[in-house]
Amino acid sequence: MAAGAVIHEAGLAEIDARTDELIALLIDAVESGASIGFLTPLSDAEAREYWRTVSEAQNRIVLVAQVGRRIVGAVQVDLCERANGTHRAEILKLMVHRRARHQGLGRALMEAAARAAAAQGRTLLVLDTRSGDPSEVLYRELGYQTAGVIPRYARSSTGEMHDTVLLYKELSAPA
Repeated sequence: MAAGAVIHEAGLAEIDARTDELIALLIDAVESGASIGFLTPLSDAEAREYWRTVSEAQNRIVLVAQVGRRIVGAVQVDLCERANGTHRAEILKLMVHRRARHQGLGRALMEAAARAAAAQGRTLLVLDTRSGDPSEVLYRELGYQTAGVIPRYARSSTGEMHDTVLLYKELSAPA
C-alpha cells in the first residue's frame, strides 16, 4: 500500500465536510474511464448530488483512503437490510485517484471493506464490474468468483456497450 496511506470509515459528518474532495475523486475516476455508473463529462453538481445521497444512505459504510490529509480513494459497503439478506453486503464504487494508483490502495480498500462487512456479521459479498477491466483482475486475485455475465449491460462515454461480470466472495462466519 502507498506509503503513509491510512484507511478509515468516514461518517456522515466527514462525508459532508469533505464533499469537495469526494467530488474530485469521483470525477477523476469517471474521467479516467472507471465504469461506476456515470458518464463523462460528469458535472460537479451531479457528483455533489451523488455524495449527498451517499451521506443519507442507511446501512452504508464508506471507507476512504488518505495519504497525508488528502483523500485518494474510497469504497462503499452496502449492508442488505432485507430479512432474507442480512448475511450479505454489496461492494460499491471502488475508486482510486489516478495519481495514487498502482500502489496497492485498491486492494487495501477492498480488504478493509471485507473486514468492515465481516464485523457487521456479513458472510457474503457481491459486486459487479465491467468485463475485462483491471478491477476484475483485482477482484479475482482477492478470491471473488464469477456468478455470471450480463452482455451489453453498461454503456461507456463513447457509446460502446460492455459486458458486466457479477462476482461474489464468501467470508468466514464471525467467531
